[in-house]
Amino acid sequence: MPSADKPATGREIVVVDASAVLSLLIDPGTVGDRIAAKLQDATLLAPALLPFEAANVLRRRRNAGLLSGAEAGLAHDELLGLPVHLWPWETVAVRAWELGGNLSSHDAAYVALAEQCDAALVTRDRRLPAAPGLRCRVEVF
Repeated sequence: MPSADKPATGREIVVVDASAVLSLLIDPGTVGDRIAAKLQDATLLAPALLPFEAANVLRRRRNAGLLSGAEAGLAHDELLGLPVHLWPWETVAVRAWELGGNLSSHDAAYVALAEQCDAALVTRDRRLPAAPGLRCRVEVF
């Protein structure tokens, strides 16, 4: 995954969370297709925790027998190749901490980045838009 603090200009900027990325990687259904269409021409951003979260879900699903070793390995390889600009914790830490009364630190990091970049947050987590105090658009798939 590329890492940068300046996205390309002229494209929609989208913060993508682990739930959306996992749908891209392992959901062959319509939700995965809709997320792929949304993200296709966008500049993708995420906090640096994204690959850790996504890899952990792949590992858990493999270990539980929900994905074969080959399927999990392929999804992990695709995760590494996603064109997502990863932002370090320091860039979102203060705002993520402020959001901590209503969100996990993980979720707050995605929200803080979306707010900072005036971007939409793309997620599958239906609870996120209901959290009080958000200053970004949340698109739930």
